[in-house]
Amino acid sequence: MPVELVPVCLLCAAIASACWLLSVFTREYSWVDRVWSLTPILYVGYFAAFAPSADPRLLLMTALVALWGGRLTFNFARKGGYRRGGEDYRWAELRRRMPRRAFAVFNVVFIAGYQNLLLLLISLPAWVASTHGPRPLGPLDAAAAIAFAAFLVGETVADEQQWAFQCRKQAQRERGEVISAQFVTTGLFRFSRHPNFFCEQGMWWAFYGFGVAAGAPWLNLSIVGPTLLTLLFLGSTAFTESITRARYPEYAAYQRTVSRLVPWRPRRP
Repeated sequence: MPVELVPVCLLCAAIASACWLLSVFTREYSWVDRVWSLTPILYVGYFAAFAPSADPRLLLMTALVALWGGRLTFNFARKGGYRRGGEDYRWAELRRRMPRRAFAVFNVVFIAGYQNLLLLLISLPAWVASTHGPRPLGPLDAAAAIAFAAFLVGETVADEQQWAFQCRKQAQRERGEVISAQFVTTGLFRFSRHPNFFCEQGMWWAFYGFGVAAGAPWLNLSIVGPTLLTLLFLGSTAFTESITRARYPEYAAYQRTVSRLVPWRPRRP
């Protein structure tokens, strides 16, 4: 293993262990969710800080990841993710479906272990860029930065639309009114059932482009991160939708007319 990766790997292992221990003691399993928007900032910042010399590409990458992390942290906090009992409802559903011992293994291997490793892997384009030394920013850097920013804006808009919808729904419930809609289907959600998920994946594929811009071949180690992230979203989206469809039978009609991830023109019923 390259020596510069040893400290971040040790840090990743320590964070994963802490997430697992906290889940065991608190019986809440969203500790990785609580560090999701923070650890990539640490990893990318480390690669930028310990590069042989000041590198404008790494500074740009750090700034973009910091913007991503700050916005995501804010969105997670306002939904109550950092409060006691703010566990992702999907973990509770998995506990209900899985035998206790199987879920305990799943917690160690996937929730605490794999997800923390993934957060390190999606940060590796910064390491790739640091190993190629400082080079002037070029057209590919500009394209990657513009794409990252566009996806960041898209995710922000989608999360704001979802937040506004949930606030209206909660207000209707508190007033004792009939809920007008159970899930959001307007705005960006008219073209994609999960525009925020699509934009999240897009950002990390754009981030991968910086390593290539630094001089790495198109096929390099850092492609593993966005690839695994995409696979994770495909699986988690299917699971999330199975829960939503069980709660709201009308969700099936929405699935038939609106693209799952990639924004597209709605189909006719």
